[in-house]
Amino acid sequence: MRGLFVTFEGIDRSGKTTQAALLCRALGDVAVGVREPGGTPAGERMRAILKDPELELSPQAEALLFAAARAELVHWVIRPALEAGRVVVSDRFLDSSIAYQGAARGLGEEEIERINRVATGGLAPDLTLLLELDTAAAAARGGEDDRFEREGAGLQHQVAAAYDRLAGAEPGRWRRIPADREAEAVHAEVLEAVETARRALA
Repeated sequence: MRGLFVTFEGIDRSGKTTQAALLCRALGDVAVGVREPGGTPAGERMRAILKDPELELSPQAEALLFAAARAELVHWVIRPALEAGRVVVSDRFLDSSIAYQGAARGLGEEEIERINRVATGGLAPDLTLLLELDTAAAAARGGEDDRFEREGAGLQHQVAAAYDRLAGAEPGRWRRIPADREAEAVHAEVLEAVETARRALA
């Protein structure tokens, strides 16, 4: 049985990291948890640059750094795990770049997809879980003090709109999950969606 590639998407503070961790715990040894950017030695260094609130990056440099970190993660971690039949659980993937750099930064969604063709080698998630949360509710939650969160609600509104378009365009891959609930309630719906996807691959 081939592996399953599951990604979490959503605006900042929507609960992606929490839900990815809960899913990995529920799946046990079959799960391989990764995060973007990061997950490899080179990727973690790029993450530090991208998250640094004291650095000012051009949208183009930002997009290319995300793509470079993604290329490392796909090559060294994601593809080997999928080939071994594991369930890869990723806290963000290419859709984040399409939403943040393509839509919110104005680089264009098609341009971001073009940049990432080499990075991903055409790899796409089997299931993408969109954690939907109002931007005001998300802002009230605690989170990292990084470059993206410092930009405030305007950026998050643009990102949320982009995710809505992406999910609407590819409903077979995306599953919308309301994230304005207790973590365990969200997790139950996440787990149900993942188990359904696993059965479909069996």
